[in-house]
Amino acid sequence: MKKTVTALADGRELIYYDSRGDAVRDAVDLRPLDPISTTSQIRHDPLLGDSVAVASHRQGRTYHPPAGECPLCPTDAAAGRLSEIPDSDYDVVVFENRFPSLAGDAGRCEVVCFTSDHDASFADLTADQAALVLGAWTDRTAELAELPQVEQVFCFENRGPEIGVTLGHPHGQIYAYPFVTPRTERMSRSVAEHRAATGRNLYDDVVERERAAGRVVLSGEHWVAFVPYAAHWPYEVHLYPLRRVPDLRELDEAARAEFPALYLELLRRFDRIFGDGEPPTPYISAWHQAPFRAAGRADFALHLELFTIRRTSGKLKFLAGSESGMNVFINDVPPETAARRLREVAST
Repeated sequence: MKKTVTALADGRELIYYDSRGDAVRDAVDLRPLDPISTTSQIRHDPLLGDSVAVASHRQGRTYHPPAGECPLCPTDAAAGRLSEIPDSDYDVVVFENRFPSLAGDAGRCEVVCFTSDHDASFADLTADQAALVLGAWTDRTAELAELPQVEQVFCFENRGPEIGVTLGHPHGQIYAYPFVTPRTERMSRSVAEHRAATGRNLYDDVVERERAAGRVVLSGEHWVAFVPYAAHWPYEVHLYPLRRVPDLRELDEAARAEFPALYLELLRRFDRIFGDGEPPTPYISAWHQAPFRAAGRADFALHLELFTIRRTSGKLKFLAGSESGMNVFINDVPPETAARRLREVAST
């Protein structure tokens, strides 16, 4: 993997990740951009104990542009189409978000473009391309961990207009939070309580239980994917490395080598859940990594959670009163049924 760091016209950082060591990235961003001005601030909720990012500048962000004006496609200087990526082609690109939810002392937001092909999806990538994305996620985690204001890094992909995606080009995001997220704090408390009560690691016990419970979707020598016992979403899969590590930086080479094929198979199965003729399955794919400086880091288990809000053909799972008002989920699809369906649609 070759990494080339450059800057956009407004000073934002842009990084090319290339599979070829001889790749040359010297294109210049020719757009007349004004310097970025953000209003991001973090407000603490004293009743719930969590934090809310307020970012009014995001009201003006790009919203469903025509394909010919996609800001994530490569620049076509001859046609006068200048984008966020100055070069005429790329493998993987990461750049600072022009409309960040978090900025400055309030953190950092980055965009990850998985491929220059506007009409592709992550599931269309080759194993080598997926490995390059994994390398980019890992490198960004390592670099963002060095920023003094950053406590936790979250790499994720929102896919599909039903999820709220406003740019159709295959891409994900990275949020570098200046605090430990509420979900991670809850998991960490459960892990600490389990350690105090049993002397064992909760993540290890969960993975062991799920491997024996019949909800495994697929597995390899170094990873296992299963539908959890108390899945919140209609189709939800958790992917764990079998050697527990706190974040992407700690994966060994064997786990890195096996990940692309397993992950691509999971994504392709998601697109087959609801049968032929259905539009692509909307999903969220989320890496859970340990906070950098919080207690209990060694007990945390890196894992990926993949889920869709589609519950059946043509119908979505909406977060209504119980879910949104009280955070009590009601799942219409039994986890055992979901696991069976995800096994049935395996690649032949």
